[in-house]
Amino acid sequence: MNLANIQDFGAVNDDFTNNSVSIQKTIDYCAALGGGKVVIPAGKPYLSGPFNLKSNIELHLEHGAVLKAYPDESVYTKSAFRQNMGEGTIWIGGENLNQISITGGGTLDGNGIFFMGDELHDSYELKPFETIDPRPHMLTLVSCKNIKMYGVTVSNAAYWALHFIGCYDVAIENISLYNDLKVRNSDGIDLDHCQNIRISNCHIESGDDCICLKNRREYEELGPCRNIVISNCTLISTSCAIKIGSENMDSISHVTFNNCIITGSCRGIGIQNRDEGTVSDIIFSNIMVECKQFSDVWWGMAEPIYITAYPRASHDHKDAGWRLKPGAQEAGIGKVSNITFANIRCKSENGIFLGAATPDLLDNIRFNDIDLEVSKITEYPGGYYDCRPCKDADFIGEQTAGFYMVNASNVYISNTTVNWGDQRPEYYGNALYAENITPLVLDNFNGVAAFEHLDSIVKKGKTQLEKIAS
Repeated sequence: MNLANIQDFGAVNDDFTNNSVSIQKTIDYCAALGGGKVVIPAGKPYLSGPFNLKSNIELHLEHGAVLKAYPDESVYTKSAFRQNMGEGTIWIGGENLNQISITGGGTLDGNGIFFMGDELHDSYELKPFETIDPRPHMLTLVSCKNIKMYGVTVSNAAYWALHFIGCYDVAIENISLYNDLKVRNSDGIDLDHCQNIRISNCHIESGDDCICLKNRREYEELGPCRNIVISNCTLISTSCAIKIGSENMDSISHVTFNNCIITGSCRGIGIQNRDEGTVSDIIFSNIMVECKQFSDVWWGMAEPIYITAYPRASHDHKDAGWRLKPGAQEAGIGKVSNITFANIRCKSENGIFLGAATPDLLDNIRFNDIDLEVSKITEYPGGYYDCRPCKDADFIGEQTAGFYMVNASNVYISNTTVNWGDQRPEYYGNALYAENITPLVLDNFNGVAAFEHLDSIVKKGKTQLEKIAS
């Protein structure tokens, strides 16, 4: 294998040099030879502005090596979302590549705090901008095949950390990803129009979604997001640890999440459909979820599991013009179907929430072997559910229930228990609240209300309760 050290092409780690030219020369040298390993050596951090990977390149960070985003907003000019300039730029990029690897025991450091405004008690302020938001996404790969990433540490993203768009055959293993939990929009891994993906044995902490599947409109020609396996990961998020949506103009399907632990998060598992795309055939199994509330800067009300299909709000947003179909005034909304949760242990301040604009939008939702404990641990007010971004109402609900369900078809709950902790505010309510659920099938559902004067199960509207065996 061809081997090239960035120092041999002029890179210096002197705390002020932008080494992007030297790093690009090293990559280009290896690429011209048919490929090779580009080495970031150990020692003091190497600062760098944007550069592009090429086919058959392994970017290797030695143990103790640090590659850090250059602290000058003016060098970040390429939009991460094509003509949509308002959602960040690209630091490390690549398009239409094959055989890309990022390896080693070193660190990619996004230098995120440099790009933030003032620190607040719950977050950092976002700096104003006119046309382009200079905050860099750390890695943005578009239409690439055969990507491997393992062993490295990724930290301090100013926007999304790892963004794969229209990529095929991606393996991410044994990485540690540490974003500042107060940096808004600092997603961990975003899979956008991607197929045949494996993510395993990773630890991710992020101030937004840890792992997110979506289909952004800016890249609509790149097809659906499907055939994805995610396993053996630990996740911490100030927003949603595992999220599907909200941007979804195509289809997301054939996905499994298995053997994961979610802790210290605002929301655990979220399916948030807000566009015309569909979500189907998803399995979540063997997962432990612990959630708590954060301020309303962060989306979520400590829902351990959250499944929604509502039309998107289409106003008062910096990028609203990019969320709807071209020329459309109203958002479409696709169906969420064939979703299974099996062997899930949840502990949170809020309950499980299912909600849709109409019952046909949520279909065949199955819960088997769910153990839920609800107990208040923060001072933030509750009693409702966060549906942002939603056309009609951002927050809905009348109480905190173990399961709060509005508008769905074919919901099955079996071998499930709802318990309440010692801290029970007055808005804690029923074990199960169901409105317009046809049918709702309960098999060995064990749960009592938070207070003795309340019914364990409340059904409203057209709810058809078919079976109770408990």
